[in-house]
Amino acid sequence: MSRDYVLQPFRQTVHPQIDYAAELNEQQHAAVTAPPGPALVIAGAGSGKTRTLTYRVAYLLEQGIPADRILLLTFTNKAAKEMMHRVTDLLGAEVPAMWGGTFHSIGNRVLRRHAKILGYTQDFSIMDRDDAKELLQACLAEMDIDTKAVKFPKADVAADIFSLAINKEWPVEKILEDQFDYFSHLTVELADLQKRYIARKLATNAMDFDDLLCLWLKLLKNHPDIREEYQRRFQFILVDEYQDTNKIQGDIIDLLAEKHKNVMVVGDDSQSIYSWRGAHFLNILKFPERYPGAKTYRIETNYRSTPEILALANAAIAANIHQFPKELAPARKSGDKPVVVTCNDDNEQAAFVAQRVLELREEGVNISNIAVLYRSHFHALQLQLELTRRGLPFSITSGIRFFEQAHIKDVAAYLKLIVNPRDELSFKRIVRLQPGVGAKAADKLWAAFQNAATEKTPLAVALQKCVALVPKKAAVHWAQFTPTIAQLEETETRKSASDMIRIVLEAGYEDHLQEEYTNYLSRQEDLEQLASFALQFQSVEEFLSQLALLTSVEAEDDKAAAEDGEQLRLSTIHQAKGLEFDVVFIIMLCDGLFPSSRSSESVEGEEEERRLFYVAITRARNQLYLSYPLIRFSPGGTGDPMQLPSRFLKELPAELTEEWNLRTF
Repeated sequence: MSRDYVLQPFRQTVHPQIDYAAELNEQQHAAVTAPPGPALVIAGAGSGKTRTLTYRVAYLLEQGIPADRILLLTFTNKAAKEMMHRVTDLLGAEVPAMWGGTFHSIGNRVLRRHAKILGYTQDFSIMDRDDAKELLQACLAEMDIDTKAVKFPKADVAADIFSLAINKEWPVEKILEDQFDYFSHLTVELADLQKRYIARKLATNAMDFDDLLCLWLKLLKNHPDIREEYQRRFQFILVDEYQDTNKIQGDIIDLLAEKHKNVMVVGDDSQSIYSWRGAHFLNILKFPERYPGAKTYRIETNYRSTPEILALANAAIAANIHQFPKELAPARKSGDKPVVVTCNDDNEQAAFVAQRVLELREEGVNISNIAVLYRSHFHALQLQLELTRRGLPFSITSGIRFFEQAHIKDVAAYLKLIVNPRDELSFKRIVRLQPGVGAKAADKLWAAFQNAATEKTPLAVALQKCVALVPKKAAVHWAQFTPTIAQLEETETRKSASDMIRIVLEAGYEDHLQEEYTNYLSRQEDLEQLASFALQFQSVEEFLSQLALLTSVEAEDDKAAAEDGEQLRLSTIHQAKGLEFDVVFIIMLCDGLFPSSRSSESVEGEEEERRLFYVAITRARNQLYLSYPLIRFSPGGTGDPMQLPSRFLKELPAELTEEWNLRTF
């Protein structure tokens, strides 16, 4: 450890390299030159947050603070490298002694130095997701549990449960109660699995990514000498995207800053949208309470959007009670008013977006600078179909188009087999979904099925003739699988792709989703909406043909887009955070869709949805379109098809938007 650094009041250097007053606006300058002590910097969307943090680091160094006494915590390695590069450019020299990086990378660095205290050696391994899954499967094999009989979560799901428990600092029992109630009867077994997993990691000298945080916190809590060492070392702590920190990250920061209180956290409470993955909104909201005397700096000048878009953003977030009041102020000249577009149905909405994108391209806007944002992936189903029909190239931020996802392909395979009993790939995909059926068993079953399935033999009967080849572990599930196929084959059912999808979901596939995926509810909702989407087709064959069109044309679209460099961006709002576009369309603004019906059940949930709406609006630079359909049909034709506009639209003052009703065009 280097010598102890005694903090002195800031004194302006005689010959500073940077003219901070000239290079920063007044609000940024105030934050950058803040005196020692706790500081909360509320940096609004597009206000130059990264610039502020970068100049703060440079300012500290120019005040004589040794580089190794500064800790910069970010959420991505890219952000850390970018800031360090900018500091180097500002000062004209590198600062290798400074500690900067993600929470996990800094945790790794600390743990390498003190591994022995925790029972590890310095050369411990860091497991990736697949490694962790394999180790969990090994632990599960040690336990006397028939995982098929009790519907036990797969290793991936168990890993997510344990990860949430660590990052929220909750017991597994509370995580199950809050987010996985369908596994609540397995509390004892999952707690046992977690203990075995922890012991196995220690025995194999391996840590997973969550250990890099929880063991770092354990060091600080349980070893006063180590805690004091790092409290002395890190005289100044800067934290980026503080609104996205979880409970364990907040506790680490608080312990490191406990002695000197020189912690500056930068973020925007109005962009806190990740509670579902463990982000702790109270970290930023309660910062002034945890650090009495903390100064709050607001950076509200927005360099991204037009005044009209910012006025709408300010109005959109105003209804939230739990927030730091702020008012984004424009730095740009006036532009077009945002447009609220009322469509007859989602087909018309898709046609509007596609047509308007084509018009914008004619007006000189590169379509790569246009984005369509939505609350959930299924909201863009109709739009993907329309864009494909028109030959408009598009990309999806998640990297996987809706129809390429495993759960969509699984359910589609049932329909494809009913339509074409010779479809080997669909047959094998379906039977391998049955617990206990592997690749070799699927090959044998397919051979037997081919011999049994004649033109006059119902598929269910042919499947029953294969029962002798079904592995014992799959016998119970096969007994349920066969009548499901029989139900799908019925003449009336066979006429409706929507009815067939609903039957597959209700006949056991929902259980598969629960066991296989952490985001089970989202995937279930996807399939319910796929059933709704299928209502527009006259036959199952037509529906499957359109699915094939949507997937087979993609390779050509992507190749063409790569050649001309133009692709319309389709993205959920969560995945678009941090990005910006010349033109933004926000679609499916119906109550129950955005905000989602589940989120609207609590004040906290609705407020996070409103923050999500605010994030979507503030992605737009020049033009913004907000649209919703008046009619949407539900699976099976049940329920009222009439839609109400999102309550968030109703909260917007009429004078801030232009109204387009497509029925009058």
